Amino acid sequence: MNSNNPQKSAVNLVEISAAQLGQRLDNFLFKQLANVPRTRVYRIIRKGEVRVNKKRCKPEYKLKIGDQVRIPPLRMELESREKLKPSHQLLARLERNILFENEHILVVDKPPGLAVHAGSGVDYGIIDAMRLLRAGDDIELVHRLDRDTSGCLLLSKHRQALLAMQAALQDKSLTKNYCAVVKGRWPQETIEIRLALKKIHLPNGERRVRVDINGKPAISRVRILQGSKLYSIIRVELVTGRTHQIRVHCQAQDHEIAGDDKYGDAEFNRAMRKCGINRLMLHASSLELPRSKYTPELVVNAPLPAEFEQLFGTTDDVLAT
Repeated sequence: MNSNNPQKSAVNLVEISAAQLGQRLDNFLFKQLANVPRTRVYRIIRKGEVRVNKKRCKPEYKLKIGDQVRIPPLRMELESREKLKPSHQLLARLERNILFENEHILVVDKPPGLAVHAGSGVDYGIIDAMRLLRAGDDIELVHRLDRDTSGCLLLSKHRQALLAMQAALQDKSLTKNYCAVVKGRWPQETIEIRLALKKIHLPNGERRVRVDINGKPAISRVRILQGSKLYSIIRVELVTGRTHQIRVHCQAQDHEIAGDDKYGDAEFNRAMRKCGINRLMLHASSLELPRSKYTPELVVNAPLPAEFEQLFGTTDDVLAT
């Protein structure tokens, strides 16, 4: 058989068990069809090729025990699985980057530039790599980080832990803290930002987020670590976890994050490149985990990347932490 020819899969009927209870249909399919582009998965849902109990369903449908999910036959390249595999070097790096792990969850220090999952133009993400590293576990993302953001990323090893950690995020008992480098001197009086955020789609299909009174509530708490006329280093606690929240909240204060090519300031980014800064300066510095059935009470810290370390102590005014 010619390995370059596409091969058509067969119709697959999957009965939902307790392990998938409450999972969104699209997320379930992403895992079942790991080598299929996400855009194609959404297309087969939209066209009705995916059926739940012989009926059309939307991507956000929450699966129930006993549901019968019909997955249509798809043409796939025989070599696609090999093409989509992360390199051995990346797998080894992520193994070294695991900050905490028990039988229920793990926290990994995500490198900047690595997406959390595959998508348009992205062959694989950190979720694909971690599923290879922990093949015996049901690895899922508890939350997400932007592709260019580094630091603490929480993953679950089974469905019950996933739901528990997501519930902890919802009730604010699990706290996410970030370190960011922003334009100019951050005003000491700005310690909490409460601005609602709304997702929008540009004519070219790009997704953005903007401040909008009709959007979802979003709260960020800020503490200044160091400041100067050119830039400040701040610590941000996310009270809510909206898409691009810190980036848009900083933009709204006219203190854009360094290296942000979507919401940033071009002149400031050029100045920071002269200082050797060539990435988005946003780092998920710590996770504060509550005591639960699945986790001890502890704080998991991700070491500051070298780009952050080089800026500490170099500003003309060091503020009390």
